[in-house]
Amino acid sequence: MALPPESELYAVADRLADAARAATLRHFRKRDLGVQNKDAANFDPVTRADREAESAMRAILAEDRPEDGVLGEEEAPRASRSGLTWVLDPVDGTRAFVAGAPSWGVLIALDAGDGPILGVIDQPYIGERFWGGLGRAELVRDKRSTALQVRPCARLADATLLTTFPEIGTAQERAAFEAVNGLCRLTRYGLDCYGYALLALGQVDLVIEAGLAPYDIQAPIAVIEAAGGIVTDWQGNPAHRGGCAIAAGDPWLHEAALNVLNGV
Repeated sequence: MALPPESELYAVADRLADAARAATLRHFRKRDLGVQNKDAANFDPVTRADREAESAMRAILAEDRPEDGVLGEEEAPRASRSGLTWVLDPVDGTRAFVAGAPSWGVLIALDAGDGPILGVIDQPYIGERFWGGLGRAELVRDKRSTALQVRPCARLADATLLTTFPEIGTAQERAAFEAVNGLCRLTRYGLDCYGYALLALGQVDLVIEAGLAPYDIQAPIAVIEAAGGIVTDWQGNPAHRGGCAIAAGDPWLHEAALNVLNGV
């Protein structure tokens, strides 16, 4: 499959992120978010911002890339006729959004069939846009660009770990996570997709998650890999289909954490 020019794909992704940024900021920290619960057994919220942002992005894709597929969190998937699929999470971290905490983000990825080739993690409220893939690895803020580069950290004892546990994951997954957590220097909780962005920026060393959908992880994979990091599932296999994921800046740290997760 021949890809369109990189500049064309960047421009489309930028338009998507701009549209989602406008749609989400209309509602962030407002009193009437129109919160609904998608899970009767637990609290899995969706807001007007989620729905409006995804609709805005889909409208752009219908105009600019009508042959491409779309996989999003809030609407039915659209099959691809081009071999390319845009993978969208209009608000990753809706619980944070509802709470007024600026750790949520907009996730945009482009999947060529075997995983993401381009990803964007956008935090609209603080104006940070993280890019990865097709030769690009940068943070853009206030029209200034900073190169993304993971940092070396070979030992769990020196590592800073980010996660959404204990909020997400089964009891068994939680126990495996806690085994790694007990060996790390510092752990911070509940940062959603922003944790992956910080790893790509070289601020932290490890992100461990469970219960992911493809739209939760594909953009982070592209951004982190472009910054020199590694993202797999808990068995060391590709993670772009969702489930459990482990992201690390250092391959030695990744191997060490995998061994602990699997009781090796």
